Amino acid sequence: MFLNTSAASWKYNGPLTNPEVASFHRRLPDYNTTTLHALPTLAEELGLGHVFLKDESNRFGLPAFKILGASWATFKAVAVKCNFPITSSVEVQELGTAARKAGVKIVTCTAGNWGRAVARMAKYMQIPVTVFVPNTMDEATQKKIAGEGATVVVVDGDYDHSILVARKEAEGPDSILMMDTSWEGYEEIPQVIKWVVEGYSTMLTETDQQLRDLGIGPVTHAIASVGVGSWAQAVAMHYKSATPAASVIAVEPDTAACLKTSLEAGKITPIETGHSIMNGMNCGTVSYTAWEVLRNGVDASVEVTDVEAHRDLEYLHEQDVENGPCGAAPLSALRKLVKEKKLGLGRDSIVILFSTEGVRDYPVPA
Repeated sequence: MFLNTSAASWKYNGPLTNPEVASFHRRLPDYNTTTLHALPTLAEELGLGHVFLKDESNRFGLPAFKILGASWATFKAVAVKCNFPITSSVEVQELGTAARKAGVKIVTCTAGNWGRAVARMAKYMQIPVTVFVPNTMDEATQKKIAGEGATVVVVDGDYDHSILVARKEAEGPDSILMMDTSWEGYEEIPQVIKWVVEGYSTMLTETDQQLRDLGIGPVTHAIASVGVGSWAQAVAMHYKSATPAASVIAVEPDTAACLKTSLEAGKITPIETGHSIMNGMNCGTVSYTAWEVLRNGVDASVEVTDVEAHRDLEYLHEQDVENGPCGAAPLSALRKLVKEKKLGLGRDSIVILFSTEGVRDYPVPA
């Protein structure tokens, strides 16, 4: 693990949550508030005050949280393209009609759930979408993305290579490149990423309200999985603007620890990734727009193995939490922090594990 001691005193002073986001999400088909599980047996075992798990295994009927960021960002980007008012009061179907008349097309790439989420939003608006995927993606995941009506194209390379292919495909005047990562020198994407991060705020404000309803708080430790970093950015912004601020922990597969590598180097450092059952986190480069918040606001970055994530997935399934390996990884990180006695975890701690995906098939690690 990498410990970032300066993050304990860092405060996020940027824009607060956009209230239009939650209103927009409530008007989408299949809107739901996801479950916050209390895990008292785990808290007792680890010597902690409370452990909760925010369960994103069923968000808008999809098995992952990505639709929160994808829906809001796609809606906003298409509205800008069609010169529509950028407010949550605009009907999705109305915007879709205008987009089809304008010949708008959406292009994206994905390591897993992001592409399916973008495809779902395009399906709501009935506009075409092409999703580029790395050749490491399993066929079952490809079929789920295609099942949303997307054209799925497998590239000969990893996630970072699929970004390059998607960028080239989106050069046409009617195309919108929808990404949850960004890179230096690309001017349009940062605005989209801002909307993605805003979209994720719905999960965080829901969690706050659920804890208030239980009479518990404030959160002392929040643990989030990292792929390119946009979700972890949203978590860091949220909990580092709170008073008192919480410790923010990032977790990555040991085969794709791009954030930990970058934090150790003090700058964004691309890496080559390997295969992992946590394939939604299998990304080799931290998002350019997420980097400053992550560099300043993440208190610890923890690597976990496939074996550890699988073990904790089995444990959580015994607790009636039906999640996937990416969703179990925060628990693996928590166990490591407790074992190493880091970040002041103890009887007064209130820990939130963000489980970002639902149950799915994967090859069981040896």
